[in-house]
Amino acid sequence: MPSDTLNQLLARAATFPGTGLRFVDRRERAEWVEWSEIHRSAAQVAASLRNAGVEPGQRVALIYPTGRAFFDAFFGILLAGAVPVPLYPPVRLGRLDEYHARTAAMLRAASARLVLADRRVKRLLGRTIADARPPLGCRTLEDLPTDGNSSTAGGASPDEVDVEPSDLALVQFSSGTTVAPKPVALSHRAILSQVQALNGFWPESENKDISGLSWLPLYHDMGLIGCVFPALERPAVLTLLGPEVFVAKPAIWLRSMARYGAAISVAPNFAYGLCVDKVRDEEIEGVDLSAWRVALNGAEPVAPSVLRAFQQRFARWGFRPETLTPVYGLSEATLAVTFSPLDQPFRSERFDRQVLATENRAQSDPEGLELVSVGRPLPGTEIEIVDAVGSAVTAGAVGRIKVKGPSLMEGYLDRPRATAKALVDGWLDTGDLGFLYGGDLFLTGRAKDIVILRGRNHSPVEIEHAADTVEGVRRGCAVAVSWLPEGAKGESLLLFVEHRKETRSERIAELPRACVEAVLAATGLCPDRVVALPPGTLPRTSSGKLRRQEALRKHLAGELTPPDRVTPLLLTGAFARSALAYARGK
Repeated sequence: MPSDTLNQLLARAATFPGTGLRFVDRRERAEWVEWSEIHRSAAQVAASLRNAGVEPGQRVALIYPTGRAFFDAFFGILLAGAVPVPLYPPVRLGRLDEYHARTAAMLRAASARLVLADRRVKRLLGRTIADARPPLGCRTLEDLPTDGNSSTAGGASPDEVDVEPSDLALVQFSSGTTVAPKPVALSHRAILSQVQALNGFWPESENKDISGLSWLPLYHDMGLIGCVFPALERPAVLTLLGPEVFVAKPAIWLRSMARYGAAISVAPNFAYGLCVDKVRDEEIEGVDLSAWRVALNGAEPVAPSVLRAFQQRFARWGFRPETLTPVYGLSEATLAVTFSPLDQPFRSERFDRQVLATENRAQSDPEGLELVSVGRPLPGTEIEIVDAVGSAVTAGAVGRIKVKGPSLMEGYLDRPRATAKALVDGWLDTGDLGFLYGGDLFLTGRAKDIVILRGRNHSPVEIEHAADTVEGVRRGCAVAVSWLPEGAKGESLLLFVEHRKETRSERIAELPRACVEAVLAATGLCPDRVVALPPGTLPRTSSGKLRRQEALRKHLAGELTPPDRVTPLLLTGAFARSALAYARGK
């Protein structure tokens, strides 16, 4: 049976017994549900949504933690002919004001007709709903009206709404690292093109029994499109952990990979670092990771030191070097753009820092900045590097990355001007910077996040990775930004770092100086100010990415952290002079 839409994929998967989803909780108890069960429940939800007044093409937001109800709601919306808009549930009670404002803005941007949520989340959404005012309000699945022909507990209405491959299948929000998240409109055709490309990339792709595991949130493209939809298209078995389970006990990820023989998993760079730092030997005693074939690393800058540390740390448990696979993608391309080879260890190269900063081109240097390749385009996808006026540059030159392919977004929902700016002649301007070297793509950062010092461009990532090496700094919790103070003759380099929870106060006081020394040693750059912050202070996107410009804005507005919890270091006197001399090579 051909499958041109997600609705058809679900109907097809429902005919394959023994395939579906396994949910693992923090106590490592498993709940199993087959695709056929999800299909039946979704049909019931679809009938109830129509009874509630939801019409084809309308957008319905869903706010759920990882669990069975998310899938009943998500596919129920699709089978009703409507468009699901997955949003993140509140995770920090101390930041509810920010959550209400951001979520209400996303509901308005998506023109959500209805919000579906589980009962616990719904209790926290009062202010959000009052502000966004979706016409049908906020309901749980149990709140939806039923009639004599269908109910969420009984038989389902058989008449599912037909949808076309060109119809919208999903609105997912961009990460919002440099600007407010934008609603990305994805068609069934774009999603299936992406999913089929991914499934053609996995090892032993003819083996339908190959399974995956994910702890990524389901409102995130890597979690939903990169993990769930490929398992639906094969169809196959996918094991799911909640992100809160992984963060609390990273060892559960590794134990579950071994217990269920999963071959594929995906995570951002910080997760691999967290495992290196937090997983104890006794927590994974007897674990065998040799079945793990693909460990994708994407969604944020990839640190070669973290990749090597993960390889070395878990080699004795059967983890193989070629398993780690750096990748690159973005919401506007549905997900993946480039993949590294699956059967080779990751590739990194070192480049002359001075040439990168002053000439915007890559030149090999054995002692230079180490960058990780994120591979080459997926089949059917093209990339091009262009300069400031949109002209293609030669290999090795740094420029803006443009992407062309079958899985690009339809556009930003109801935002024609933003769409016209991002999509030109079938090419997507990603806003990311990078270069091609030896045929591979290397990333240097977001165009809006580039650190500019004395007229030279520097990647904030190298500075942040240097700070990560300092004892007491939370790995993956550093932000580097440049700023031109009013009346100043040049830009200042600001560095914000979060200290680890268990760090003693005297060590916290020493962190700024230690960070300056680490950054100087690694990059030759001298931070003008370092601010050590409590854990969880730096602003992040819903998917956990650090928001550099928002951190700067909050710092300048005095909103980043209460004054009594800040440990700043202003470089003055002899130390500043010696640091600047070091930076100039004296």
